[in-house]
Amino acid sequence: MLSLRTIVLVFAAITGLAVAFKAPQQSGAVSRRDVINKVGVSTVGAFIAQTTLVVADDEAPAAPVAPKKEKVDLGPAPDAASYKLKYEYYADAAQMVKNMRYATFMDKSTPDFEKIAISTKKQMIDFISYYRRFPNVSGKMSYSTLYTSVNVLAGHYASYGTKFPVPEKRRKRLAQEYAEIEKNLKKQR
Repeated sequence: MLSLRTIVLVFAAITGLAVAFKAPQQSGAVSRRDVINKVGVSTVGAFIAQTTLVVADDEAPAAPVAPKKEKVDLGPAPDAASYKLKYEYYADAAQMVKNMRYATFMDKSTPDFEKIAISTKKQMIDFISYYRRFPNVSGKMSYSTLYTSVNVLAGHYASYGTKFPVPEKRRKRLAQEYAEIEKNLKKQR
């Protein structure tokens, strides 16, 4: 159904054009100046009518409110020992995913935010540097997916630093990758 505002605008435009192209009384020719003046006046009138209707339009739906982000329960913060490699792939990969998940879902208000992000970044570098040289590990599905998620999180830290939380879109992608990594680790892949 057409709104009142649309009807008024269409009516004003038609009226303006009809007045502009009305046969002149004095001479047989219509000057460009007359057309521009009359169309301009009708356009200003339509604009005033529209703004009046916008102000008077109480039935307009309210703008949608953005949903508030739910705070994720992260549990206890990782301790310093959890960032050290044990040099056993499956244990290290599981701990790596746990620490990366914590770093990914931290808010700006999380205590020791920057310290945790820096420790996670160092752990990612150590993990990839050590396990990349073993072909039996680097060929595993869990390693390749973990490598991808390390690149995503490291890219965030390279672009924004360790002082800014991971954006929601990137969090969703990383959460999917973490679930896939954990599934592959359980199957020893």
